[in-house]
Amino acid sequence: MTSDQPSASAAAPDLDDFWHVGDIVRELAEIRQHWRTTNSQHAEHGVEGFPSRVRLAKVADELCGALFPLRLGPDFVRRHNEDTFVTQSLQIALSRLQAQLGLEFAYTGEAERQAGEQRADAIVLAFSRQLPAIRRMLDLDLEAAYEGDPSARSLDEVLICYPGLLAIIHYRLAHALHGLGAPLVARILTEIAHGTTGIDIHPAAQIGRGFFIDHGTGVVIGETTVVGDNVRIYQGVTLGAKAYAPDGSVAAAKTSPRHPVVEDDVVIYAGATILGRITIGKGSEIGGNVWLTHGVPPYSMVFQARETLISGKPPAPPTSIKGGDPLN
Repeated sequence: MTSDQPSASAAAPDLDDFWHVGDIVRELAEIRQHWRTTNSQHAEHGVEGFPSRVRLAKVADELCGALFPLRLGPDFVRRHNEDTFVTQSLQIALSRLQAQLGLEFAYTGEAERQAGEQRADAIVLAFSRQLPAIRRMLDLDLEAAYEGDPSARSLDEVLICYPGLLAIIHYRLAHALHGLGAPLVARILTEIAHGTTGIDIHPAAQIGRGFFIDHGTGVVIGETTVVGDNVRIYQGVTLGAKAYAPDGSVAAAKTSPRHPVVEDDVVIYAGATILGRITIGKGSEIGGNVWLTHGVPPYSMVFQARETLISGKPPAPPTSIKGGDPLN
């Protein structure tokens, strides 16, 4: 063997560590351990395993099908077999949900794990009993969308096609779970819809009957938002919070009401940004691209500054001398 040829040991790569990542793995392990030591006050759900976005997406699809079997279920469902389909879908969806809730509540100790499973059972049972009321609320949302959009040809079109309805379905399911004590699974459910529709609704927000989101992309509704009945909003609307001061209490900012209260029968047009714990009075109309940080009384109309249009004749073209050189 010549001197410029690699040795047999150098020529044979380590099949278990082809990219020589051993040092990286060790350093990442040290970083994780440092995080867990310095942030021990945060209960890290990942000790046993996080709830799965993939499995919860299936739960959401199955629950959508159970709520609206002929429209959001598979194409083989007909009126003669929809009860059978709904029964099977609920059995599967609720069992999967129980497993994901168990992961949210599970921690290292055996006693805690058993208590977490019992808590998951209780929440699934209570959640299942709320499904009829959720369906009734969604019927009102569906009717509000149909009545609020002249381009809607049927309730079926709204239910099958409109992203706002999908986001609201996920929100109403997640809001029930959040209220029952499952905030992580609830947040994952709304974030699944967020990724699909571009509509970001926190599951803790309180939203009344007959809610309509038209078009929808870019809508943000924060955690402590309160929305009344028969409210309509358009794409790009933000119901958000002001940034807290850097020297303020982060804990207080997280727990205090910091998002708007929108009363009944309000319309908020595209691109409006409404920030802070302010109240938009009943029956008000908020125009597009308005930036609003103060409350308005009932039946207000708030619009951005309007452009001033001055009508006149177009300017005369420049006069030129022979040869094409313009006059100064």
